Amino acid sequence: MQEFAICTGVQQMDDAVAALGRLQAQSLFDLFEASTARFPHRRLFLTKVNQRWQEVSYGALGARVERLRRSLSGLGVETGDRIGIIADNCVEWAVIAYAAYGLGAAVVPMYTRQLARDWEHIIVDSGLVVLFVANESIRAQLGPLLSARRALRQIVVIQSPGYEEFLRCGDALAAVLRPPSAEQTAAIMYTSGTTGQPKGVVLTHGNLLSNVLPLTSMILENYQPEQHLSLSFLPWAHAFGQTVELHIAIAAGSSIAIAESLDKIADNLREVRPTALVAVPRVFTAIYAGVRRTLQGKPRWIRGLFRAGVASAGRRARGAHVGFTDRLALALADRLIFSRVRAQLGGRLVFAVSGAAALPSEVAEFISALGIDLCEGYGLTEASPIVTANMPGQNKLGTVGRPLAGVRVEIDRSVGLGSPSGEIVVHGPNVMRGYHGPNHPEGIFTKQGGLRTGDAGYLDDDGFLVLTGRIKERYKLSNGKYVVPGPLESALKLSPFVSDAMVYGDGRPHNVALLVPERAALLDWARNNGLAGLPVEQLCGEPSVIELLRGEIERALVGTRGYERIADFWLLGEDFSQENDTLTPSLKLKRHRIVARYQAEIEAMYERTATPEAWSCRAE
Repeated sequence: MQEFAICTGVQQMDDAVAALGRLQAQSLFDLFEASTARFPHRRLFLTKVNQRWQEVSYGALGARVERLRRSLSGLGVETGDRIGIIADNCVEWAVIAYAAYGLGAAVVPMYTRQLARDWEHIIVDSGLVVLFVANESIRAQLGPLLSARRALRQIVVIQSPGYEEFLRCGDALAAVLRPPSAEQTAAIMYTSGTTGQPKGVVLTHGNLLSNVLPLTSMILENYQPEQHLSLSFLPWAHAFGQTVELHIAIAAGSSIAIAESLDKIADNLREVRPTALVAVPRVFTAIYAGVRRTLQGKPRWIRGLFRAGVASAGRRARGAHVGFTDRLALALADRLIFSRVRAQLGGRLVFAVSGAAALPSEVAEFISALGIDLCEGYGLTEASPIVTANMPGQNKLGTVGRPLAGVRVEIDRSVGLGSPSGEIVVHGPNVMRGYHGPNHPEGIFTKQGGLRTGDAGYLDDDGFLVLTGRIKERYKLSNGKYVVPGPLESALKLSPFVSDAMVYGDGRPHNVALLVPERAALLDWARNNGLAGLPVEQLCGEPSVIELLRGEIERALVGTRGYERIADFWLLGEDFSQENDTLTPSLKLKRHRIVARYQAEIEAMYERTATPEAWSCRAE
């Protein structure tokens, strides 16, 4: 018999939700039409062109969507057809998506950094009829793959004269509008494929609206949407970035500044001064580690003030008593440290959303100490993607919130994780229709129709969900002990000297770790410790650097179980990245790829830790 703990989201119908409900929205396109009609002159997008930020209004975007919709209709696009996009976030990405919705067609987004073999699989599996690509380089890569694909009628290159020619084809045609129903497919989103081929997640307009409406209501209740500006860098090809950023911003009448690139985020934050930031834990952890790295060279009392301020903010956020000493520490830390961090983030941030994985509690407390409302949530593509979310006024640090309205979460403890944890099972209008095509994974749904997430967690006494790891990432050591590597990796990345980490030990006697050093911090340390001028790749082999990182690991993993400790580690001279196929587009580790790439280093670590006495980091 299965043992379940259950929590259900509570519907909160307020004026904002009622206003959205009066629109009788059945689809994302309905919300788009309503916003373009209500806010024709309001800024929607900011994009940087020739070193200057330029605005695109709601009305201007609506006109561009209608123009493209005519061209697609002239090409014969019908209800139920699929339109593909291979492009980074840009204004035309949104134009293509909403033009497709207006014809009842579904959008199939892909990543520009995806492997060509994944593009081929998705194009064939989804049956695209039209494909939009960012540039000629992508078009050239697709040429050999698509010569025999008869379903694909046309490939349109966005950054080319051909795009304008394609638009002109529809200028003389009559307007065509076929708004979709809630039951129609809005998107087929292919999972990033940490193992095997990507699977197409079929999401209806109703699925996505079940996320968009309550979260839009939250923005309308707590913020001024006309002043709400986010900086977009999470890919809209991923469900998290697309739903939480693009669709919700448009439904709320807010604005989006599109970042130039990942390496320009810091500059763009200072330039556009956003009020909101939607990101994954890796981004917030990097900000936290960067601040700690800066503080390394500061007096001890400054470092102590930082720690005291963060701790005080954490107690305040948890509703604990905050006495005079706490308030004083937080006020001083804010004046001397936190205000400067906010300035580096643009100076106007009031709201941040973190999703895709659990955020370390130290990082959550740090964001709270900055005076920013942090709403951490949980979800997966198969759930449109949000399942639970912390909301202003209902925010509990260390959790990923309560279920959204209409969503029910069960904890299946029969999977053998040990109480109180179990597998998170989701019921609700956000759950996907299924996977596209005939080859569906077995056991993804329970007999009652619940979505098995593959994630582990538990519900606390107040109904907030706490994540404890990814079940599929769990492995067993040769001594029979199970290890969930995610929380260990998160702890390691809190070090200012660690940019990335992967813990490994499947079937082995103990854990080892592959560490990517934080280059700037390591070079600064080297300059102050007699190693100036050495490149990072050479520093990774220096005995004093090994000792430095050994100490960082031991500090990071204080309090962990003995069998979870790291016996040895290897410093890598290259980053985990999408380019070397070790990260997914949503910045998750491709563990099997990493193990294959660094098999020699892993075996070398196990050879030199064959006995406990030889461990670089001994277990307590």
